[in-house]
Amino acid sequence: MVLFREFGWFQVLLIVLFALFCTLYAIRVARIGRALNTPYYRIFIKLALRTAAFGLLLFAFLGPSFGDSKKEIKSIGKDIMICVDLSKSMDAFDIQPTRLEKIKFEMKKIVEAFSSDRIGIIIFSSEAFMQCPLTYDQNALNLFIETMNTSLVPASGTDFGPPLKMALSKLDDQKGLETQQKSKVIILISDGEDFGDQTGQADKEIEERDIKLFTLGVGTEKGSQIFSGRAYKVDQHGARVLSRLNSSALKSLAAKTGGQYFEINESRNDVTRLINTINRIEGEMRDARFVDVSSNRYFYFLLGAFLLLMVDILVNVKTVHI
Repeated sequence: MVLFREFGWFQVLLIVLFALFCTLYAIRVARIGRALNTPYYRIFIKLALRTAAFGLLLFAFLGPSFGDSKKEIKSIGKDIMICVDLSKSMDAFDIQPTRLEKIKFEMKKIVEAFSSDRIGIIIFSSEAFMQCPLTYDQNALNLFIETMNTSLVPASGTDFGPPLKMALSKLDDQKGLETQQKSKVIILISDGEDFGDQTGQADKEIEERDIKLFTLGVGTEKGSQIFSGRAYKVDQHGARVLSRLNSSALKSLAAKTGGQYFEINESRNDVTRLINTINRIEGEMRDARFVDVSSNRYFYFLLGAFLLLMVDILVNVKTVHI
């Protein structure tokens, strides 16, 4: 089967111009032949050559595709689950404008960098909630990122255990498909203040399953007060709460699982390094299928047109006999 692209205005214009010039040429030669009372039928040899050459050129412009062949299309990617701390300490403004707003901006960069991978979002404080399941839909991911705020989760401290366990559960939920554990990634984003007691069990499971865990700390060692509503957050004694980055907890968690620790502070932003590190992880083949393809064979028609034009130029055909 031969396939062509549809005729456009350019091809139609070429046909009209060619027909016009051929008609004018034939009329001119016919008038000369009649005036000299001599046969001029050989004009049709030239016209036939040029019409055939023009037709082949037109076919070449249309990009004819034919020939049956198969091409294997492979879909390769990773599953990335991002766990985002939305406890009240993420409203601290030692990172401008706030820790959370900075994280939301950087998360959009991560989503854009992994457009061919599935990404999911889990939000947490002392409890974990699925914000967005694993998806390729970047628009949906960015929408969920934009709506994140600290009022979405209970204001009762931070526990890394629940989000890590939920991430493991969702990464294993592949509807019966065999997947490679090394192509699964968890990113934990927090200021590092972990007050839970379930983290140790979760990191052991991550290590046993050979899943990469990368931690991203946000904040500064100097810390910041937390503005809550119309006033600063205070403790039970009435003193203003000061939230500092606890990088040691995040570094320890990453080290136990064979991952890496990255940080965002007042003078450092490791998000690009994080993206590059995850990019080096080999994805898994999710799907492989064969599709029918046909190659553009325009050069056959172009070669034929060239040969006919050479015959037209080199072979002298007398159109009018005297």
